[in-house]
Amino acid sequence: MWWEEGLRFTCLGCGRCCRGEPGAIFFTPEEEEKIATFLSLPVSEFRRRYVTSRWRAPSLKEKNNGDCVFYDAAADRCFIYRVRPLQCRLFPFWPALLESEEAWNEAAALCPGMNRGDFHTAEEIRGLLGLNPFPDLL
Repeated sequence: MWWEEGLRFTCLGCGRCCRGEPGAIFFTPEEEEKIATFLSLPVSEFRRRYVTSRWRAPSLKEKNNGDCVFYDAAADRCFIYRVRPLQCRLFPFWPALLESEEAWNEAAALCPGMNRGDFHTAEEIRGLLGLNPFPDLL
């Protein structure tokens, strides 16, 4: 792997990974329940308001500008940050971004926390990849 020497990343909380570009944010049934509970909604209402099935699996909807439906522009932060899906927690350690150094650096051009900050060993990165419940979708 090109990242065998490890990578640097620290989340700066800038919200850039939550906005501006269309994409899918997948979640597990357990995460769906946690988010619905956090929002004080029955799961059925959460699905009606916030979930799309336009991808290969249920995903959080996006606003017309591509922002995640839970991105709060005024706070520059995720509204459901405490219960955000694992996919969000794993960023940028997604298979598609780790596929090549070019893919990683393309994402890093938009994310100020990539290629700086905390050092993550290859072993740690492999562990994070193993947590991904949607390896074939990311």
